[in-house]
Amino acid sequence: MGSLISLIFTINIAIFVIGSSTNFAIAHEETKVAHVLDRVLGDYALRSYTKLHKTGSLYKVHLPANLSGVRADMVRFRCGSLRRYGAKIKEFHLGTGITVQPCMERVVLVRQNLGLNWSQIYYGNYNISGYQLISPILGLLAYDSRYLNSTNLSEVRIFAEKEPITIDFSSVTRIIKTPNTRPLCASFGSDGKVSIYDEVSSNICLTARHGHFGLVIDTSMLTSKPGKVSEWKIIIGSSVGGAIGVFLLGLLFVALIVKAKKRSQMAEMERKAYEEEALQISMVGHVRMPVAPATRTQPYLEHEYSPP
Repeated sequence: MGSLISLIFTINIAIFVIGSSTNFAIAHEETKVAHVLDRVLGDYALRSYTKLHKTGSLYKVHLPANLSGVRADMVRFRCGSLRRYGAKIKEFHLGTGITVQPCMERVVLVRQNLGLNWSQIYYGNYNISGYQLISPILGLLAYDSRYLNSTNLSEVRIFAEKEPITIDFSSVTRIIKTPNTRPLCASFGSDGKVSIYDEVSSNICLTARHGHFGLVIDTSMLTSKPGKVSEWKIIIGSSVGGAIGVFLLGLLFVALIVKAKKRSQMAEMERKAYEEEALQISMVGHVRMPVAPATRTQPYLEHEYSPP
């Protein structure tokens, strides 16, 4: 246990040095901090394994308070079963054809989620300038199960020969919603090198081996292209707005024409009605004047009755 405490202390000292240093020329030495963190997490995983743990079942690794923000899980497989059936370990999906080198009988897989804070160890110490990390670092490492409950860690390698290993970042990624950026996959190698490549689909990356992975975006896309896109938006918006304005003016002009035509038709109908109802002309003294025809109903007796 004393060796474990010393490892954690080494990590804390290294992180302090990283945070206070402004010279990235020592990046090669600082990448060793990430390997120390892997060793601490692997040590806790193998030490926590008991006889009650079943092969093929995923178990949470309980970590100390000074590793707050880090989450780890572990599962043990027979090498032959892993190769024949594959496995699903949180965000990692291992297809059939997984090869473990070397493997005597069983292998322990440890899945890591370093959280946003501890992921800065990779972002700050690997050479990925020009890219911004938008997801926590997810790790998948393998260890020889013969050293369970011991202080001797023996890391082994896993390779995907038939189907690639799928990594789904959908549940852990803080996507930046901008029209000019798209996430890229980043693979952090044990040699301090980073590989940047495209996703196969939204938040999905592929790999052929174990290691550490994250999603990044190209920071140049956040500053260079928005201006051009805005200019095109203004041009297109102005054109569409002008077309809509011309269309509305056309509708108004048509409405005025229809209204004037209806008004003319009404006047013509009134004129014809007036001409058809010409009044009779009669002489009133020496003046000719229009006289309306009599329309009063002539009185008549309802009953033939004559007074005596």
